[in-house]
Amino acid sequence: MNQEDKPRRRNPKALLVAVWRRFKSLLIIHDDTDIEATIASIRRSVEFRGINIWILFFAIIIASIGLNVNSTAVIIGAMLISPLMGPINGIGLAVGTFDMKLLQRSIRNLGIMVGISLLASTVYFILSPLSDAQSELLARTRPTIFDVLIATFGGLAGIVAASRKEQPFTVISGVAIATALMPPLCTAGFGLATLQFNYFFGAFYLFFINSFFIALATFLMVRYLKFPVNKFVDPKREKIVKRSIMFFTILVMIPSLFTAISVVKESAFNSQVIKFVNDLQKNDVLKDSQIISYDKLYDKKSPTLTLTIIGEEVSPAMMDTLRQIMLNDYSLSSTQLKVRQTSHIITGGDQADILAGLLVDREQQIREQEIEIASLKDSIQTGGPSKYAEVARTIGEKYHTTIEEIAITENTFFNPHTKKYQSVPTIYVKWHGPENAAVRSELSTWVPVLLGVEQVRIISE
Repeated sequence: MNQEDKPRRRNPKALLVAVWRRFKSLLIIHDDTDIEATIASIRRSVEFRGINIWILFFAIIIASIGLNVNSTAVIIGAMLISPLMGPINGIGLAVGTFDMKLLQRSIRNLGIMVGISLLASTVYFILSPLSDAQSELLARTRPTIFDVLIATFGGLAGIVAASRKEQPFTVISGVAIATALMPPLCTAGFGLATLQFNYFFGAFYLFFINSFFIALATFLMVRYLKFPVNKFVDPKREKIVKRSIMFFTILVMIPSLFTAISVVKESAFNSQVIKFVNDLQKNDVLKDSQIISYDKLYDKKSPTLTLTIIGEEVSPAMMDTLRQIMLNDYSLSSTQLKVRQTSHIITGGDQADILAGLLVDREQQIREQEIEIASLKDSIQTGGPSKYAEVARTIGEKYHTTIEEIAITENTFFNPHTKKYQSVPTIYVKWHGPENAAVRSELSTWVPVLLGVEQVRIISE
């Protein structure tokens, strides 16, 4: 075979270099960057006058309504039209180019926007007849490290899109939705309106995290794209600014790490509980018993899992087996296991705590309660103390093993925030031992039907 006929062998090192150069060429973003137009656009968005004031006001009201009625679509609409991103990008650009005048103007305008947002949302929630915290509100009161990541990568995507000669509108809109600046501010306003300062601080911290890391992402991309810096800047000052940015970045991240750890642990607990219950049902561990429902309650010190079972009684030996399964196979060693049955409740631990219960099949229980309510309605006279006395007697007889003493009165409650009065039947309960959550839940469900009211209040002694 001639030398020319032999197959060519490429040097592995040369091949890697070629692959790396090809990969690097795919990541280049400098060619399509319009630096002058980007700087001009961000400078314009920093201004807070005229149309921006009106748009901010409309966005605040829309977001507050969306949070109030728990509408995700409405909240997304508010995020899209909010002008809050402008001053935040302005801060990142100003730090990246060492433009102190732009930095001062951006910080001032952002402060004004935040103040107006808090004032408007607080006034709205004071006037709103809906005062309950919905899931969309609660979701913005516990910032975590994941919010840091969303704000950082969302900010990077935003400044990259904004710096293109042809700005992709879908990317910029997506960043506005993902980073969610307006909803946390409105949630903070809800906290102020209802004097629930844990909501206020949690939501405002989430807004601060989003703002800080969007600005940081803008700063990093501005430096990477080599935006021109002011000539008067000396190296010492640049070094101080970089160190300050790093210090504040770490300072902001630390609290969010703790909340993220808590969220991850709660998520792991919920996942393991679901898997544990599903496996119990699939593998027929309880044999002649059947799990009809379960309740899980996450607590840092002592999470609880309560199984509702019908069928054959679960023995203490079986309880020990279930606890061992939880410990060895599902990492639920600190979880307190409770089993609620038709006749009684057995709780995990060295002692078996037996309490009276009223647990039957769900449909049968509903039918029995409907029959009982109908019968009591026929026997109770309308109005006056006699009605409450009859209901109190019925509850006392029905739950005599759980309730030691009970009283029902009609009380008038005054809300100092809404300035409104409300008359609500109030049940005062003295329990045998600790409060029974299951009985309390049953009372809050069927007693209002029995009394013909929308709700009752239950106060434990």
